[in-house]
Amino acid sequence: MSNLIGIDIFSGAGGMSLGAEWAGIKVAIAVENDIHAAETFTSNHPNTKLIIDDIRRVDSGTICKSAPFILFGGPPCQGFSLSNTKTRTDKNPNNSLFEEYIRIVKELRPEWVVFENVEGFQNFQHGQVAKNLYKILEELGYQNPQQRVLWASDYGVPQNRNRFFLVGNRIGINYEFPKPVQPKVSVWEAIYDLPSLKNGDLFEELSYTTNELNNYTKFMRRNSKLALQNFVSLNKEYVIERYKHIKPGQNWKAIPVEMMSNYSKLANTHSGIYKRLDPNLPSVVISNYRKNMLIHPFEDRGLSVREAARLQSFPDDFVFKGSLMYIQQQIGNAVPPLLAYELFKSIIEASNGRKSIPFHNSAERTLLEV
Repeated sequence: MSNLIGIDIFSGAGGMSLGAEWAGIKVAIAVENDIHAAETFTSNHPNTKLIIDDIRRVDSGTICKSAPFILFGGPPCQGFSLSNTKTRTDKNPNNSLFEEYIRIVKELRPEWVVFENVEGFQNFQHGQVAKNLYKILEELGYQNPQQRVLWASDYGVPQNRNRFFLVGNRIGINYEFPKPVQPKVSVWEAIYDLPSLKNGDLFEELSYTTNELNNYTKFMRRNSKLALQNFVSLNKEYVIERYKHIKPGQNWKAIPVEMMSNYSKLANTHSGIYKRLDPNLPSVVISNYRKNMLIHPFEDRGLSVREAARLQSFPDDFVFKGSLMYIQQQIGNAVPPLLAYELFKSIIEASNGRKSIPFHNSAERTLLEV
């Protein structure tokens, strides 16, 4: 499968690249501007050449000399996210980065393209930006590009995370998005074997609590003997006292009003603030989980780095670089690798005109050759 060359632009820590590699794509080149995410990418993708620079300064000739099998990426989403009204305008410089995506597509002419972004992208400027992207790709020969919002929890990721994808090819293939994988994975099924921790703990390595594993934890641990990066943000004592009032599935509304006096507009507080995860359901979105103060299902503390990584479907041997704040940001910004895997696997199957065996059917959850 070495002829399946992939290019990852706006790579971040490398969630999409990891999923692509699992599917059988050789990610030859990646581009990332953030030095912390770049360090993580390099550490976990040693066989990929990483260009650390602003994409606006990157010449396509330095990326690839011939048309790759696939080019994928998602420009920074600050200008597109429905949750960020302050920056959702056409004057936001981040919005122009999606034009850089188009430039690279136009110059490299890959067989397949994947554009990824937040769900809000499809509604930016009343949907005109998404329509323009669709039209431009068609003009470049990518006939009938398919677009859809996919939910990560439908594809083996223990998290209700929704992302916009647009997939197109210029080789005349009618593409269909992958069908959901069943059953869904819950929070507790994903993290039950990870060590018990306390507020502010910073353990680089700890033993797992059990060797009785389900398919998901077997896959997460297949290359690991210890649980790495058991880092928990240190919250103030009054925050921990608030946590004690919140049951699984509840949020800040379960906290006595007198304990929330520092919130001037409590009624406008987002429902995701002080959210204790329900152990029996997929997680809420793992974004800025430190700032939102997502709470462990049973322990009065925030999520650890390894727990958040598990809920994003990063395996335990994937090590994040940088300070705790930057690590948390990288995890929150990432595309879940398992979601990316299912997407890329469906593209390869469409390209080959055949089906491959998904590793979800394996008792050991072992990756199979595509």
